[in-house]
Amino acid sequence: MLSHRNLMANARNALAEGLAGENTVYLNVAPMFHLANAAAMYIHFLAGGSQAVLRAFTPERLAQTIERFKVTDILLVPTMIQMFVDDPSTSRYDLSSLRLIIYGASPISEALLDRAIEKLPTTKFVQSYGMTELSPSATILPWKDHIGEGRAKGRHRSGGRPMTMVDVRIVDASDRPVPPRVVGEIVARGETVMMGYWERPEETRKAVVDGWMHTGDGGYMDEYGYVYVVDRIKDMIISGGENVYSAEVENCVAQHPAVAQCAVIGIPDAKWGETLHAVVMRKPSVAVTGDEIVAFCKERIAHYKCPRSVRVQDEPLPMSGAGKILKRELRKPYWEPGESQIG
Repeated sequence: MLSHRNLMANARNALAEGLAGENTVYLNVAPMFHLANAAAMYIHFLAGGSQAVLRAFTPERLAQTIERFKVTDILLVPTMIQMFVDDPSTSRYDLSSLRLIIYGASPISEALLDRAIEKLPTTKFVQSYGMTELSPSATILPWKDHIGEGRAKGRHRSGGRPMTMVDVRIVDASDRPVPPRVVGEIVARGETVMMGYWERPEETRKAVVDGWMHTGDGGYMDEYGYVYVVDRIKDMIISGGENVYSAEVENCVAQHPAVAQCAVIGIPDAKWGETLHAVVMRKPSVAVTGDEIVAFCKERIAHYKCPRSVRVQDEPLPMSGAGKILKRELRKPYWEPGESQIG
């Protein structure tokens, strides 16, 4: 349950971060039932800018609309960015009006981010990390941290620093703050914290403790306040007693030049408890094998973090209406109903 005050607090915080102005033309292209786009819409209404609506997303239709309405600002989930920058048809349109892409709702790989920056050299990218229960933004990663000194320090791989008027910290299982660079659960506090879950008081009590919203995301904060999201806590894979965060492995797999989209899950293994399994959608007309992807990973990350098996396919991975990869659907063939599942 989100109040008017919650939503306007988030919009006010975003305006303080400089995310909209009265001369912008914002295109509603992400699903409008999802709060990521709804929040962006409210921000631009509050700023006094213009808005347009794309009824259904395809990469070419998006490019056509940007050219037609001289769109300056959009919000896209990473899956949409991948489809947009990898579709050759979009290069036929004038995209020079596009000044800003806000991205979020799910992690973006470094490889995809690099392709997007190359495809759209005059466009700035800003990441917002959060969740619906936070109306929805908790942190902001500005463009300056995607390039130059910020990039050299690895900050482009973070979710950014706490947004104006939002407190963020990392806590252990007992809700005690942990030192910098120690992984724990990301929690946030501010006027944007939800009123609660509708008619679910027990879940609300567990999620919001002393005003702090428990996100269910694992992450750490560096000495400068940048938050690094490592995985959903429920998506962490425990293989042979070692904790493996799927986001790190996915970021490595995505760097392979044949990979358009990927996800890493834990599947049951008699010896190790779980092993890492990657599901990959390859780029059109580019051949790649699972062994090649495993070898690629072994050159870049610790061997125990590398996938033990890979499925390569031409079809997109299953998606939610909000554009998030449905890992539960990918796990179904491997886990029996009711079977213990850590990852």
